[in-house]
Amino acid sequence: MTRFTPEELEAARDRLVPDVVADGLRVLFCGINPGLMTAATGHHFARPGNRFWPVLRLSGFTPRLLKPSEQEELLSYGLGITNVVARATARADELSAQEYREGGRLLALKVARLRPRRLAVVGVTAYRAAFDDRKARVGPQERTIGDTRVWVLTNPSGLNAHWTAQTMAEEFARLRVAAEAD
Repeated sequence: MTRFTPEELEAARDRLVPDVVADGLRVLFCGINPGLMTAATGHHFARPGNRFWPVLRLSGFTPRLLKPSEQEELLSYGLGITNVVARATARADELSAQEYREGGRLLALKVARLRPRRLAVVGVTAYRAAFDDRKARVGPQERTIGDTRVWVLTNPSGLNAHWTAQTMAEEFARLRVAAEAD
């Protein structure tokens, strides 16, 4: 794994991380925003403690554990990744309410253009802020964007101690089963 100095990570704040997307995906996963490690590497969910990649495998979305550097392989499974807010930060609490709202607006436009069957926002707090839905809970939402159904998943960050990799995988698997039934 590549090691970055604090200065290199700080410089990564100005880098945009490209989406991994295509038209008509089964599921478009949407993170909160890129962390500094993600921005430095250009690979989504790149921080070693992040459980996104292991949970994708445990839930059956991928047949093997992918490395962040293999993110483009997601497209072959009908999966993609984007973010609510494009700006990289060390922590999500550095984002403003306005950034979340604007990110939600832009995300809705992106989803309307790409038309994935499911949008899975990875972080209930981010979903609530981006879509002004204070009562949202993890799971399927009533909201749709065009024909795209919305699902909220828990944040796979290692900082989220309320959920284990196994309990996250169970919720991700619920989404997988629903997406396969579409």
